[in-house]
Amino acid sequence: MKNIILLCLLMLFEQSLAFGATECNIVNYSDHTEAVCIGNSLVMPVSNISSTAGAYQITGTIASSVAQTDGNAPFATVQKAYDAAVDGDVIEIAGATIPGPLLANRQGLSVTFKGGYDSSFTQIPGSTTTILGRVILQDGRVNMNAIKVRPAATGPSPVNLGTAGNFVILAKTGVSTTGTTAVVGDIGLSPAAASFITGFALIADSTNTFSTSSLVTGKLYASDYAPPTPSVMTTAVSDMQTAFTDAAGRTLPDFTELGAGDISGLTLVSGLYKWGTGVLITSAGVTLSGGANDVWIFQIAQDLTVNNSAIITLSGGAQAKNIFWQVAGQATLGTAADFKGIILSQTLISLNTGAKLRGRALAQTAVTLIANTVTVP
Repeated sequence: MKNIILLCLLMLFEQSLAFGATECNIVNYSDHTEAVCIGNSLVMPVSNISSTAGAYQITGTIASSVAQTDGNAPFATVQKAYDAAVDGDVIEIAGATIPGPLLANRQGLSVTFKGGYDSSFTQIPGSTTTILGRVILQDGRVNMNAIKVRPAATGPSPVNLGTAGNFVILAKTGVSTTGTTAVVGDIGLSPAAASFITGFALIADSTNTFSTSSLVTGKLYASDYAPPTPSVMTTAVSDMQTAFTDAAGRTLPDFTELGAGDISGLTLVSGLYKWGTGVLITSAGVTLSGGANDVWIFQIAQDLTVNNSAIITLSGGAQAKNIFWQVAGQATLGTAADFKGIILSQTLISLNTGAKLRGRALAQTAVTLIANTVTVP
């Protein structure tokens, strides 16, 4: 393999990779491999790395951008810029992300991919460009400068929350708390009035468009506050309902009736999951394993029950903002549970004593809290 030396990828310790002229240290973890280069970072699942047939391959999906070679007319894709390059060219890449696939296979050609440019190909100090796509280095020499490579996003497309995504807690009939609760993010209620936000000791702002609370790092809004709050809340609730309908209406699930509704102790990859029953997570918890852009949608026809001390563990870079729990019944988080994701409930969302939520509680009835910690994803 020319100009690419791949040493023992299956060993679980730090190694060295010669990636063109860029030296990288490779660390293998149980669920992903990370290659940290000088100014660059490569993160991908171990299963997506191969060195067969003289190729070092990174799989991914496609974004969009443009590229040029040393100030010449821009090309529509980085691949076209590479194909037109001559030995020694620097391919300047504009935009935060660029498209794959990218095949480097020209014998004797040495080029540099240099990222971090704006749309006029002025380099932005300290900026990088991320390649989202399938990259194959087969021949020649490729140098990376201010470039990051990320794996594909997998699973369904995210649920669009609209303006409901401006709230960490959003409900229609009430939001209540007892005990010492800590909320980071905004709380909204509509069509019920502010009197149905209880336990927060609301302090009205002088504009009467929102309130504050010592328990909330953020603002609290209700339908009976001064304009424009009523219309803002009506839109947010409508967007919440639309998001619920979107999540519930996704078709062609990757998994159906998994575990007969009991997913305790399982490790779940990204995808669309569907149950005609309720879903239970015992104290054994559940692990969601995937990349930073992977998406999980859980369609639950009845209740979501999370037992005491259950933990939702995220691995491989999975993010709470990309996890959607669509619950047709009630969602209950048990005492000291540690939950991640966005709950879209058609009825009540109830957090028992000490439960933690990193995500959003979006309920079409009420949200009840007891000395909980709720933070935006």
